[in-house]
Amino acid sequence: MTFSRWLRSNSEHALLRDAQRRMAAKYDANPPARPHDVKDRWWRQVFAPVYRLLPWGLRRVLMQRIPGSHRQGWPKPEYISPKDQ
Repeated sequence: MTFSRWLRSNSEHALLRDAQRRMAAKYDANPPARPHDVKDRWWRQVFAPVYRLLPWGLRRVLMQRIPGSHRQGWPKPEYISPKDQ
């Protein structure tokens, strides 16, 4: 796994768990499991809150700088000439 995929995977997981925790608190539901180790604790208790505090413009710049699936475009359609039909 490349560094960018590792970073994207961990950040998505941390942000998802943070959103689930906030929704559970808002609607008085069961929250996700607590962080188990230091790595999980750092992603969920440091990264997610700091990321939430960043303005959207800075978040967008960061997402564009890090390669990942969000940068993949649509495939170019194959052009078929009318005379070839």
